[in-house]
This record gives sequence, structure tokens and C-alpha cells, in this order.
Amino acid sequence: LMGFFVNTLALRVSTDGNLDVAQLLAKVKALTLDAYAHQDVPFEQVVEAVQPQRSMAHSPLFQTMLTVSPQGGAERFSLPGLELSGIEQERTTTQFDTALALTEVNGELAGSLTYASDLYDAATAERIVSCFMQLVQGMAHNDRAAVAELPLLSAAQREQVLSGFNATATEYEGTVLLHQMLEEQAARDPQAVALVFDDQEVTYAELNTRANRVAHHLIGMGVQPNDRVAICAERSIEMVEGMFGILKAGAGYVPLDPSYPADRLAYMLADCAPKAVLVQGALSESLECDAPKVLLDGFADRAEHNPDVPLDANSLAYVIYTSGSTGQPKGVMNEHGAVANRLRWMQQEFALGAGDCVLQKTPFGFDVSVWEFFWPMLAGARLAIARPEGHKSPDYLRELVDTAGVTTLHFVPSMLQVFVDAAGNWQGTGLRQVFCSGEALPAQLRARFRQQFPQVALHNLYGPTEAAVDVTWFDCTEEAWPNIVPIGRPIANTSMYVLDAHGQPVPVGVAGELHIGGVQVARGYLNRPELTAERFVRDPFSAAANARMYKTGDLGRWLPDGNIEYLGRNDFQVKIRGFRIELGEIEAKLVACEGIREAVVLAREDQPGDKRLVAYLLADGEIDQAALRGELLRELPEHMVPAAFVAMTEFPLNPNGKLDRKALPAPDASALSRREYEAPQGELESTLAALWQELLGVERIGRHDHFFELGGHSLLAVRMVSRIRETMRVELPLRTVFAAPGLQALAACVAEAEASGMGAIVLADRSEPLPLSWAQQRLWFLDQLDASAGAAYHMPGGLRLHGQVDVAALRAALDRIVARHESMHTTFELEGDTPVQRIAAVSAGFALQERDLSPLDEDARGQALEAAQREVFGTLFDLAAGPLARGMLLKVADDEHVLLVCQHHIISDGWSLGVLVRELAALYSAFSQGQADPLPALAIQYADYAAWQREWLQGAALQAQLDYWKGHLAGAPELLAL
Repeated sequence: LMGFFVNTLALRVSTDGNLDVAQLLAKVKALTLDAYAHQDVPFEQVVEAVQPQRSMAHSPLFQTMLTVSPQGGAERFSLPGLELSGIEQERTTTQFDTALALTEVNGELAGSLTYASDLYDAATAERIVSCFMQLVQGMAHNDRAAVAELPLLSAAQREQVLSGFNATATEYEGTVLLHQMLEEQAARDPQAVALVFDDQEVTYAELNTRANRVAHHLIGMGVQPNDRVAICAERSIEMVEGMFGILKAGAGYVPLDPSYPADRLAYMLADCAPKAVLVQGALSESLECDAPKVLLDGFADRAEHNPDVPLDANSLAYVIYTSGSTGQPKGVMNEHGAVANRLRWMQQEFALGAGDCVLQKTPFGFDVSVWEFFWPMLAGARLAIARPEGHKSPDYLRELVDTAGVTTLHFVPSMLQVFVDAAGNWQGTGLRQVFCSGEALPAQLRARFRQQFPQVALHNLYGPTEAAVDVTWFDCTEEAWPNIVPIGRPIANTSMYVLDAHGQPVPVGVAGELHIGGVQVARGYLNRPELTAERFVRDPFSAAANARMYKTGDLGRWLPDGNIEYLGRNDFQVKIRGFRIELGEIEAKLVACEGIREAVVLAREDQPGDKRLVAYLLADGEIDQAALRGELLRELPEHMVPAAFVAMTEFPLNPNGKLDRKALPAPDASALSRREYEAPQGELESTLAALWQELLGVERIGRHDHFFELGGHSLLAVRMVSRIRETMRVELPLRTVFAAPGLQALAACVAEAEASGMGAIVLADRSEPLPLSWAQQRLWFLDQLDASAGAAYHMPGGLRLHGQVDVAALRAALDRIVARHESMHTTFELEGDTPVQRIAAVSAGFALQERDLSPLDEDARGQALEAAQREVFGTLFDLAAGPLARGMLLKVADDEHVLLVCQHHIISDGWSLGVLVRELAALYSAFSQGQADPLPALAIQYADYAAWQREWLQGAALQAQLDYWKGHLAGAPELLAL
């Protein structure tokens, strides 16, 4: 009997690391025999019964296949007088991500691994096979070995991940004391400028003298080596003098950010028990503490020579507080030698010179500030200090980079995104290098930065406060990883280990917890011996005596070239806008609020690039979001206050009875702090309300609503100011948003600024040829220069649609978007010598083709889909003929479609894509239910903006731009030698 009898069994095997090999094999045997007893039901029916989420991208229920066959047929089959052997057949396709086939051959096992080449490369497949063989050998060697202790790595692989990737031993000469770096530079070049703040300059000699006065005052108060001295100050010259004075006195400095709530500062002061508190005069009254307060401007009569205090590499340098899971922040103690290693590595790799200038803009309670303060002192460079709150304003930062001659600065990626968005044509000609850390750096942002600033080196750094700022580095010019930005390789004298839950190293490519070893590991947590013992553990892989390593709680994996890919947190600690946050600390504060029984806080990214904190609450009554927010702001920094508060009747649980965080719902408008609704009044309030809707993702905005209560934060405020400038022609200081966060109040501020600003955008005369914006003209010129390169400016996108698609509603929604936005039916041509844009009448709607691929078999469907993508995404647009947006709807099956859309960059950008997606969702939802268009009419169109921009950018404004470019390009060669 011949036929298709094979049936697939999906075996779900859980591996308990506490089992030994024999116990695991017995468990799998029992499971397999039980599956054989139920093998008669076809796999397809199992799938239908289980109803897993279906996708054409993978097989349902499982993606890894294991087959074990008895003695191969060729070896058991013979013909008289003939010798038979099997032949190798090359596999070009696979049904599964991986398929391991094992066969008995002469009492041994032989096998092969088939893998999906779009998921794995050959080197990865070889590592999988090597690890499997190592594992099987270990099992065969000792069936009483614990599963968790079985070897996965060969000796060579283990040596590679533990030693080869960590070959970082480096000897550095010179002092390990941070303040002595200043002293040596002051002796070497006393008149060189050390600090720049607004219009003030301080030389190295002056800075050293002023810091000495502070130090002698503190020594006179009885400050001893390894004591702690707190400092509360806004960014200023006095802040830097105070920090160096504390170090010279032998103490470690404890930064107190004056923007923190009074309760948080009070806790930090009580916890660190400083011998003294240095404070600026304006902040003295508001800062309550038991330690003696010393004003930062009262040291004129103190000694000016360098103090002689016995210190070494193990002496305390600073205590910086980070978020803590218990509800209170925890102080991390770092030592001079650890920081000195970090600085000397940085100087070795990115050498600063006397002509360099580092921008100090990071709040000094965030550990990135450490290298900003001290690296220039090691190298004899200048330190430019940003004004208080200046780090939030891209416009101010650009101006400061130019005026102070800044060559080196740092951004957390979320702020870098805002900075690049606001850069316009500014290229930072003096800027030499930018460092990123604090959160994951998106690959798209790296690419955009390099396009905007090709002459500026971009570096990605990683490291927790518990390891002296940074311990890995990745050069973003490396081309090996175009789709991710690794955190790089370990820096000098540090080690990185990727370990499993049992503390064993994992293979290259496998996720594990990042552990840090080497000289930069911190002393521990102040007054937290149990937590210190839990997180700072013995380093079993180091030959150094008493070596320790820090368990970061971060997940990562080794890449084949020795870089590390960051994969996020393995606990409930997150990063929001560069700040490390323990969600447990926020939850503890919430439960302490009256009426709140239980609280769960998540970091959600429901809109790409906008990560927010959301609190889920079980309460005794109704939740007053505004009151909760106000209570939290009295105890937590702004970045730790949730953007939304969701009232729950109960928390979802998984089958094991544990909280199912993934099942917590996305917040809707009711979760945001809302005021009594009153519709916006007048054109200005309505325009602002529409802008808030876009930025905050909130459907209805009232004139009494509060920007920050609706989920706004400092970065969104920066974006709002930029949008106000673009759409309303009004320059609004960022501080205005914080001073007047209500819609009505902010509209009044905009109206006040409008009189002296650029004036609102008005409707352009459609009877006359419409000019291109400057950005459009650049793309138009490039298209004229080389039309074949136009695909570089295509903006492709695709959606896979599962379920029954209402094609008529989808087409109507796209047609409405074309009718609604003039840019979607605009063409570009020459009139005389001038390129103009022409708005065509809406007649044909959106250029959407439809193709039915469902009759095709799987291979043909795949080929047809690839061909469709090449057609939609790759066919060049004709700017003069149009249309400049097109799409294709591909029917894959009755319940599956693929929508492909491509636009030319000349009519769209990243922001516009977000608008298109939101409007498509709203219109399709309405039309598929027989409802009318729900979108409000547009007050202006892009052509109006282009005309406004042309009108504004002339005269003095234009001349200033021209003067810059003339100076920038003076002496440039006519031909670029390559």
C-alpha cells in the first residue's frame, strides 16, 4: 500500500535545568509515547482546533522539526553484483526555520541541519550543529549531570567568548585621581581656557585655584578621605569648581539635581549623610538638610595651593543615585581608578587636543556627565557649559555649538532624534564627534544622522552607573550591521560576559544576561549591603584575585565579530528618554497614594518612537488622574511620572495565576488626565488642538486640557515648539510650554508671540504658479541631474492584512486621502527657468492596482509578491507627469491581502507617513461601516507652507543663510578628487 501517510507530532517539551539527564530523557520518553498514543488525528486538524495566530511567514505551532530515522534505506537494500550508496542532494528550500534530521548509520548517528537562509547564515547554522554535538556528547558522558551544567560550548568557543572577545588588557600611565588631571594641566598650560559659560571664560589656573579654595574650606570643616559631600547647583562655573573642590578635599561628590522633588532630595541627603552640602545661593533656602550648608560663592579668603590628601585608585569619587525597585533611589559608589580608566581609554581612542571643546549639557545626576566634566581636563581641552534647561532646546544647542566651537558632545538617542529633526540645513561644520548612550540607538537614526552630518563621527556607548559610565563602544561607521546598532566591544581593562540563568556562558548569537567585569566595576550600593551582594558577585572567569562582576539585568548576545547586540531588560527596569527607571519604585509610590490598592506600571511604545509610562490601578473608587499626577510629581522626577492611568477591575492572569503584563490594555483617552471638556475657541486654539492630537495621539482636545497630563513630556514639547514654528511662523521658547501647559494658556502665549514673530501661514493664490519649498527644490534638482537615481528617494511601505478586507472601503479611503491632501495630486515642472508645482484636479483617485495571487501555488505566489514589490517600490516616478504615489493590493488568500504603497519623497516624509497611516485607519473604519468622512477639513495645504517659506526666507533671513554657505564653501575645489 502506497500513499501519503506521514503525520507530524508537535511535542511541547519544557526543560527544567534542575533535572539530571536521565530524568529529562525519561520525561521526554513518556511525553513521546503519550503523543504516539494520540497520533491518529491529522496535524491540520490539530491546528484548526488550537487556532494559533496564522502567518505566511512561518509554520503554525512549531518552526523547528526533528526527525530520527532507523538504519538508512541504502544501507539495508542491495542488488546482486552492485554497490549502492546514497547521493547528497542540495536543499534549496525548507518548510521550517530549522530542520534537524538524524539517521542511524552502522550503530552511529549521522545527520544534517536544514535552515532558512533568510533567518540564518551558514556560520550560525554551523554553531548550532556544534552546540548540539557538544550537548549530546555531554549527555552521553554522564546521565546524572544536571541539565543546566551540560556543556554547550566547545573549548575553542568557550575561549572565544570568555577570553578572545575580552582581550582588553591595557596599561595606562599617569595619575588615577580625577582632580590631579586638572592640577597637572594647570601646571602644564595655566593660561589655557578650561571653562566657557555664556560670555565667561575661566583658565586652567583660575579653575584650579578656585577649586583649591573650596577644598581647603571643606578640609577645615573636617572632611576626610572617602567622606561624602553633596552639591546642589544649576549648571554653572560654580558647579564645576565645587565638584573639583570636593574631590581635592578627598571626598566623593553627591550630585543633587535641584529639579528633583523635595522629598527625593531629602531622601538622598538622609541616605548619603554628607559631611557638608555645597549649594548655590538661590537654592539654599529651598534645600532642607541636617548637614551644614556651604554657599558656593564664599571661598575668597581660603588657601589656594593644591591640598595634599592621601588618596589612591580605590578612593571614592562620587555617588550617583539611580532608580530603585524598593520605592527609593539607590546610591552607586564609584572610585577614582574606575573613572580614570574610562577617561584614559576615551582619550586613547578619540584623542582630544587643546583645540577641542566638549559640551557639558547632561544633568550631573546622570552619569554621562562624568566624562563630560573630566575628559577635557585630562586632555587640556575646553569645557563649554550649557545654560540650565538648555539641554532641552535644539535651537540653543546648535547656536552654542557654533559660538563656543564645540567639537564633541553627547545625546541620548531620543534627544538626538529631536536634534536631527530640528537641524534643517544646519550641518555643524565644527562638530567632530557625537556620542550616544542611555538607551538603544535605532539604525534608522544612525543612517539619518550620517546623512545629515557626514563629517561627524557617531559612536554608540553602553554602560550602567554601576560600572563607571560606559564599558562598550561601537563605531557607527562600521558597515557590518546595517539593520541594527550594536553596543560594541568591551573597552580597555573591562570584560563582558553573556551568561544564562545558571551563570554559564552562552554561544555566539544566543541571548543571555550581560555581566561586567574589570576595573570599572563600582564599589557597590551605599547602605545596601544585601543588594550589593546580590548584584556585585564573584567573577569566576577572571584570574585576578577578588575579582567581581556586576549583573546588569540587561539582555544581549554576542555577534560573530565580537560586537554585542543589546536586547533590552530582563526585569522591570526600563529606560525612558535615557533615564534608567525601576518600575517598582513608581508602583510603590502609587500604592502609597490614598485609595490605590494595587499598581502595575509598564513602559509602552504604542506609537513608534514614543515610549511612555502607563500605570494600571486597582482603586477603591474613581481615579483622579490630575491629583495622582500631582502627588507623584511631589516625590518623583517628571520622567518617572506615568503619562496615563488606567483603572482596572482586576488584573489579567496567565494560566499559572501570575500577572499577565502582555494582556494589559493600551490606554485610551479615559486613561489620560482630562479636564472638563470645552471645545477650542478660535482658529489658534483649534490649530493647537489639532497639533496636540497628532503629537499625543489623543482624539479630542479641549481648551482646558493640560499638555503633560495628556501624556506629553519634554521631548514632545520640543517637537511641538518646532511644529509651531513650521506651521504658525511663531518662535516660542520651550520654557513657555512648561509655564503655560494648558491649551488655552498656550494659545494666548502663541498669540502674544505671533505679533513679533514670522506671521501665520496664509492660503496661497492657486491661480498663479506655486513655488517649491526649498527641500522640494533640492529633490527636484537631484531628479533632473540623474533621474535614474530617483529610487533613492522612494518611500516604500507595506502591510499584511489578515481577515476579510473591504476592498471598496480601502480604495475609498485612499481616494479620500488623495483628495484631501493636494500634495498627493501634485506634479512638478519647469516654467521658464523656474520649477513650479501644479495641483491637478482630483479625478482618478489613488493609483491602486489589484492583483489576485490566490490561485497560484505557494512558490508562484512568493515570486509574484517579490515581483510586485520590485514594481511598486522600484519603478521610477515621473515628477512632471505624476502620480507620485501608487500602490498595489495583492490578494494572497480570501483572508489575507498585502498592501504595498510607495510615495516619492518630494511629497512626503516620515512625519507624513504617520499622518497617512492614522487617516487611512480612521477613514477605512468609517467607510467600512457606512459612515461619513470623520476627518476635519484641512486649514492649509503643503503648497501654502512652501509659498510661506519662500516669502519668509528672503531679505535678511536669506542673506544670513547665504553668508554662511559662502563662508562654508569658500575655497572648495570645483572637482572632488576621489
